Amino acid sequence: MIGKTLEVLGELCIGYLATRVHSRVVKERRIDGPVLREMRMEKHVGTIGIALIIIGFGLEVFFSL
Repeated sequence: MIGKTLEVLGELCIGYLATRVHSRVVKERRIDGPVLREMRMEKHVGTIGIALIIIGFGLEVFFSL
């Protein structure tokens, strides 16, 4: 269980950093419109992915008890 916990924490860190980078680039607006739209979409998909990782981990812990 410790290994799975560390794996999930690592995935969450990577996901969080990716969404932060996308937010920073979108705020700076040094990229053209189509790229900014794509980055916004990637940020939303990344946020959903992070939520799914948390839900999946919670379900795994709940059902392993």
